[in-house]
Amino acid sequence: MGFDYDEDFENTDFRDEPHKYRVGRGEQGVLMVEPYKSEILPHWRFKTPDIARESAEKIHELFEQYRHNDDFVGMDMARKFIQMGYTRSRRYANYKGGKKYDKDGNVNKRHIDDEKAESARIFEEKWIKIREDEDYLERKKAHQKKYG
Repeated sequence: MGFDYDEDFENTDFRDEPHKYRVGRGEQGVLMVEPYKSEILPHWRFKTPDIARESAEKIHELFEQYRHNDDFVGMDMARKFIQMGYTRSRRYANYKGGKKYDKDGNVNKRHIDDEKAESARIFEEKWIKIREDEDYLERKKAHQKKYG
């Protein structure tokens, strides 16, 4: 089962009701699942490598706090924000203003922004660390088995 977009996100606290959370693919639901969105989003930045490093470190710290609190949903949401840091930095590295398509739907000409590419590399490093974390993977499997 994938991410459930029909869930009542405005009235659901997923910390209190983790059984309603679905992992989904990639970054699905990253800006919908509370209270995690409000806890993590203020730290999510990638404008420069220094800002990206600080952001990725802070979000990874939150990941570890969620782990310590036995909060898989928080761990997965932190993973999603780190993944999104990578994908958004990559998009801005490849396309001026982060716009892959022009107003007519044509792919814009690529230009490489080395600063954004470095921001992407910083997030990617943390993302790889999380997605290869055995404890995270076991918790993910257990959550999916139990709740879908």
